[in-house]
Amino acid sequence: MRVDIYSKPRCSLCEKALAVVVDVQARLPFELYVTDILQSPDLFETWRYDIPVVLIDGVPAFKHRVDAETLEVRIREVMNGIPIAKTVGQDG
Repeated sequence: MRVDIYSKPRCSLCEKALAVVVDVQARLPFELYVTDILQSPDLFETWRYDIPVVLIDGVPAFKHRVDAETLEVRIREVMNGIPIAKTVGQDG
């Protein structure tokens, strides 16, 4: 299981999202990767207005804000073979 966060430096929403993801990671095992979108022109162009973006196994699952309870539910679903369902307003 892999969780990625697309973020950039000095982004308060990104810092909050990372804290939520780390909190969930303390209860559920997964690999966590944080990617600075400023290091990739393609990522910057794609996500600059939507960070932070949290991906679960490569699928965008959250953008802007991350709720710990919802993240935990989604990770458990993926662990059980259920595909990630997009939330209202999510177009990642």
